[in-house]
Amino acid sequence: MNPSASASREPVRRDAQVILIVGIAHATSHFFHLLLVPLFPWLRQAFGLSYAELGLLMSIFFVVSGTGQALAGFVVDRVGGWRVLLVGLGLLALAAFGLAMSRNYAMLALFAAVAGLGNSVFHPADFTLMNRRVSAPRMAHAFSMHGVLGTLGWACAPVFLAGVATLAGWRAALVAAGVGALAVLALVYFARGLLDAAPVQSEPVRPGVQAHALAFLRLPGVWMCFAFFFITSLSLGGIQSFASSALSDLYGLPIALALSAISVYMVSQGAGMIVGGFLAARTIHHERIIAIAFALAGMICVLIGSGEVPGALTLALLGLVGFGAGIAGPARDLLVRAASPRGATGRVYGVVYSGLDVGMSLAPLMFGAMMDSRHPGWVFVAIGLFQALALFTALGLGGATQRTRAQPA
Repeated sequence: MNPSASASREPVRRDAQVILIVGIAHATSHFFHLLLVPLFPWLRQAFGLSYAELGLLMSIFFVVSGTGQALAGFVVDRVGGWRVLLVGLGLLALAAFGLAMSRNYAMLALFAAVAGLGNSVFHPADFTLMNRRVSAPRMAHAFSMHGVLGTLGWACAPVFLAGVATLAGWRAALVAAGVGALAVLALVYFARGLLDAAPVQSEPVRPGVQAHALAFLRLPGVWMCFAFFFITSLSLGGIQSFASSALSDLYGLPIALALSAISVYMVSQGAGMIVGGFLAARTIHHERIIAIAFALAGMICVLIGSGEVPGALTLALLGLVGFGAGIAGPARDLLVRAASPRGATGRVYGVVYSGLDVGMSLAPLMFGAMMDSRHPGWVFVAIGLFQALALFTALGLGGATQRTRAQPA
């Protein structure tokens, strides 16, 4: 075999291994986002809880995750993404086992908080590892697959957890989730030589940023990224929490068919992320991809909210919304990367992605109020409006990034 040909293939193999392992960890994180939601019927019966009390468990998860995420970025920049990723996976496993042993609501709340703390490390750790260990030409595809695997984690959670709970009870479902987290922890641990090695590329350099640990907070692009994630998470939270109920009320769809809307959205989003990875790899104007994708998705959501669409067509339209959101994903992550100063990747991703958790904690309350007031159409109209607002923040961020690139290093 030609030694030079073998050497040229080695970076491809290494990049693929890094992307796969980090992506599996990301899928685990997203799986745990929905650790409790599929088990709500069992938990409600076992503990005599109201829907408000069940919803509060998710708010606890995301509030702790959002707060911890901003702080986890500092830890990642200091000790490295691999070690922090191990801690996060360990906390998720601990949370699952603790929830399985819970005897009252206080224990459920405590371990929901532990799960949120474990979840907080993934975005700063994952993106730091990929930025340092994946070659620049494959970065767009790395972000694409990272998003696809995370979406698969969301898609698998309801089927797996509800299936195990039906067969063996809700406690067994949580134990099985904890064992899965430990298996991924072992995978990441044994990949130390791959993930904890010297960087294969330097982090991007941003002029005018001092070495102070909090200097990155003065960058307007960081806060525009935060605003973008906050607004888009309000949209995503609305889809995850009440899109099925709103479709059922607005169009009279059978509940089983309406529930499949989330699966349609998630599968379409994953397909969109694959396409978006190829598109993002071919341009530096990533904000344009986001703008087009979100403009179309937002218009479709408003159309669904009008109540004038044939009911049989609504699932296909919601799939198009998911496809648009997926296309925007890799371009979004590349914009955040471009806004990150050298040595502050973990901190930037931690602060930026905390906006995602803040929005996810607020969305169920806001969209739930719309449903309680018997305005299911407003759910989709609001989702579309949030996507339009996110479009403008992306355009502003893209302009700021282009100006930064034009400055001398």
